[in-house]
Amino acid sequence: MEKLTEVEIEKELEQLEGWEYVDGAIETTFEFKNFKEAFSVMTRIAFECEAQGHHPDWQNVYNTLSIRLNTHDAEGVTEKDFKLAKSIEEIIESD
Repeated sequence: MEKLTEVEIEKELEQLEGWEYVDGAIETTFEFKNFKEAFSVMTRIAFECEAQGHHPDWQNVYNTLSIRLNTHDAEGVTEKDFKLAKSIEEIIESD
């Protein structure tokens, strides 16, 4: 998987509301009603990550979920990260 340029990353980010490029990764934070809802969404995201063979750096504190994506093998952001980010957005929107 080939690392994207900053210009390519910024163009892709135009399609993802709330995501930004920070220190070599794309990241966002979601807020839910409570911990149970946050954890439920995390579980659904985890199954999708496993299906795609791509896993985020993420953190959950009570009702917030912070997600950071990059492709370690490519040492930067790739199409793989944007594919997973779009899948995450679909999961969040279906909730």
